[in-house]
Amino acid sequence: MPVWPFRVKSKMDNLEPIRAWIGFANVRARQLNGKAMQPTIRFLLAGLFALALSNSAFAAKLVLVAGGGNKVAGGPVLEAKLNGPFGVDFDHDGNMYLVEMLGNRLCKLDRQGFLTRVAGNGDKGDAGDGGPAANALLNGPHTLVVLRNGDVLVGDTWNNRIRKINAKSGIISTIAGTGENGFNGDGGNGVSTKFGGTYCIALNPAKKEIYVADLDNRRIRMMDLGSSFVTTVAGNGQKGVPKDGDKAVDAPLVDPRAVAVDGKANIYILERSGNTLRVVDSSGKIRTVVGTGEKGASGDGGDAPKATMNGPKHLCIDPFGNVIIADTENHMIRKYLPREGTIVRVAGNGHRGTSGLGGAPEEAELNQPHGVTFHAGTLYISDSSNNRILKIVE
Repeated sequence: MPVWPFRVKSKMDNLEPIRAWIGFANVRARQLNGKAMQPTIRFLLAGLFALALSNSAFAAKLVLVAGGGNKVAGGPVLEAKLNGPFGVDFDHDGNMYLVEMLGNRLCKLDRQGFLTRVAGNGDKGDAGDGGPAANALLNGPHTLVVLRNGDVLVGDTWNNRIRKINAKSGIISTIAGTGENGFNGDGGNGVSTKFGGTYCIALNPAKKEIYVADLDNRRIRMMDLGSSFVTTVAGNGQKGVPKDGDKAVDAPLVDPRAVAVDGKANIYILERSGNTLRVVDSSGKIRTVVGTGEKGASGDGGDAPKATMNGPKHLCIDPFGNVIIADTENHMIRKYLPREGTIVRVAGNGHRGTSGLGGAPEEAELNQPHGVTFHAGTLYISDSSNNRILKIVE
């Protein structure tokens, strides 16, 4: 099983198997002496050499998944022309779904490598509820999630809605948002609630609650998918930097652009111009865990609160509880490790460009990545301004 990206906290962690062999060698050395020890040492040294070769042979690589072509219609995915791909998610069969913020489409990439349009005809608008999703209009969709039954929920950002595409019928409907940009309080049904831009939607691990980065209202809101009841879980609507330890619902936020929830019910909030990552713990208290608030690209390998970011736009949680951040204007993907309190660079060399496919992820060029998604042990990157989807493989 590849160790990247789950267990790797730094490049030194690649030596962990070798350390184990050395420990075993020390034990055997104490158990044996004289000539009897020589074959054992030769065997152990051979094993160390093999592990070293194995470590170098399975270096991570950045590869193209979708985009890069010039065909607007459906067909082989590497021949497809994408237009601002942002959010990505997968159904239980392994089919990929992606939304295009500029292209105003929801597309499906099947396991055979063919791309088809599911919702949105490419024009900007707000129409089509109750009819086939392929005939509907979207307006700047940023993110999506796939439910256990295969239904797809789209954060239809500038329509201030969350819309659902029924997996069986293909019919589109609105499950949250009136379509009007505004705020009319909490406690109501999703379809009667006003949002100020549904910039990011994210499910909790049980997939029973959906969290919304209600950016214009400077709030993170949650809707129970069973009752459609909407509540605020962070932000009081005021612009400001929250104090560590304050109650999240009473605290200000700068501009919450993305949200994700881990397996311990921690709610991570990424602030775009705030250039920070904050967390609301299970007791409802908020604190800043990454970023000084200043714009920059410093801090990799060090204390996360002392690091700087530049316009981060999206995040996801890996299976070990680490937070992957699309540090968009730095053209990098970074990882926050909560247990260590540190941040490391995962992909992107900080330069805008297209080079580096097939090579080490941290040496490649990206162009304003707006999405990161984990699926089946693999990290997918929406390299948005390069109009392509990438992944990191061993």
